[in-house]
Amino acid sequence: MTPAELAGGLLDKGAVKLSPEAPFTWSSGMKAPIYCDNRQLLGDPALRGRIADALAEAARALSPTLVAGTSTAGIPWGALAADRLSLPFAYVRPEPKKHGMGRQVEGPNAKGHRIVLIEDLISTGGSSLKCVQALRAEGGEVAAVLALFSYGLPAGSAAFDAAGCPLQVLATFEALVGEAQRRGTVDAAGADSLKAWQRDAASWSKAKGGI
Repeated sequence: MTPAELAGGLLDKGAVKLSPEAPFTWSSGMKAPIYCDNRQLLGDPALRGRIADALAEAARALSPTLVAGTSTAGIPWGALAADRLSLPFAYVRPEPKKHGMGRQVEGPNAKGHRIVLIEDLISTGGSSLKCVQALRAEGGEVAAVLALFSYGLPAGSAAFDAAGCPLQVLATFEALVGEAQRRGTVDAAGADSLKAWQRDAASWSKAKGGI
């Protein structure tokens, strides 16, 4: 599955919505020309299977002994990939539970494992990297974080670099914008606005009335 094919699937299923002229308001209060809800992909068995195959193929190249998914969005994708690879699966919360056993990693202990952590969406990378830290704290080696889609924000790239954790993405922001423009979902001005947001999301948001 190519980045453009997955980008097309994101657009077809309404998992990604683009609106440069009437931006969305994120929960943080920021304005953004894009909104992503990859849960919409789970409802299409054929597309879901192709994505799972692509995740498994990318993960296999990293020679993992354990596949993990971020809670909650990465759980179905991680489980599907682990099943295809016949590998054990665990899931990881960004924070430990406040009750019960107080666990952050559920499933097999990460100690001694080479792990691929699967996430559905990368923005700043903060929650994913908390999961990486939890796996490392248990004695696991995180080979990479593997995500369906990333906004490609500079802050996210910097965070992964600082953590010494490779990030691989099936569909890049550039592939999405290119596919959207090819389909006529956005025009050249809209594509330029999306790229400007990616370069400096904070300034773009403030110019649109967000925080």
